Amino acid sequence: MKKLLISIFWLLTLQCSATEIKSNIIVDGIRRDFIVYMPAGLDSNNTYPAIISLHGRLGTAEGQLKFADFRALAEREKFIIICPQGINRSWNDGRGTPAHQKGIDDVKFIDELIDHLINKYHADSKRIYLAGMSNGGFMSSRLACQLNSKIAAIAVVGASMDKNEGYQARWPMPVMYIQGTNDPLVPFSGGRMKNGTGGEIYGHEEVLKAWTSVNGCNLTPTITDLPALVTDGTSIRKEVFLGPSGIQVVGYTIFQGGHTWPGGTQYLPKAIIGSLSNNMNACNAIWDFFKQYHKN
Repeated sequence: MKKLLISIFWLLTLQCSATEIKSNIIVDGIRRDFIVYMPAGLDSNNTYPAIISLHGRLGTAEGQLKFADFRALAEREKFIIICPQGINRSWNDGRGTPAHQKGIDDVKFIDELIDHLINKYHADSKRIYLAGMSNGGFMSSRLACQLNSKIAAIAVVGASMDKNEGYQARWPMPVMYIQGTNDPLVPFSGGRMKNGTGGEIYGHEEVLKAWTSVNGCNLTPTITDLPALVTDGTSIRKEVFLGPSGIQVVGYTIFQGGHTWPGGTQYLPKAIIGSLSNNMNACNAIWDFFKQYHKN
């Protein structure tokens, strides 16, 4: 019966249109919900890369699928998108979020979710990637430190990494950080956060240096000023620190940018979150970065 159900599932995913599946697993007695987006035309004889996309504080799985919209890329490049739902619309990234206050083990959740994706949805165990915005970005940093063996690379937008000793980078990992200099919620220079869940965090340049050290990268980056695509008051600088075997630490500085996803939407007024930059498409940049890497 199990084999028959799996065969039926894959026949459905081979239809002409993409498939969006709402599902859940039980972790520590708690139902954990997530959405899986399967592009059209996947073959049950193959495995596929998977991006786990983590929403920000007060976000939802449904919202994240549209907010960080990898769907067109997934159709073209054939990878799976997974958007999990945090407890109380938050993640236990080590700071004082509702999930943290409730003692939710989100590292265990993502660990077991990855196993589930590999077993049921033919995700490639060597090509599991994490992308996150804000609270989801801090959670991605934590997972890179504590679930290193299952993750091929991470990308963090509008966040950095908590300075709690338990969540420090210790093992090599390709990482990308995208941060606005005028982010009113997550200070570009780091320090103690005054808004939201608080916590002592790395500044943008600090977190790049932390990962550069762990990855054994060249301390002098290759710096590129991206050409302006539009006139929206923002400009972008890319730094690439290259390490052994092609491992990279990549930083994008969005000058005059706010707490936003570049190329996305101005989801709240500028007075609250700052300015959106349309001088890059974060989804494209993240996927171009991810697809270079796989676990050995």
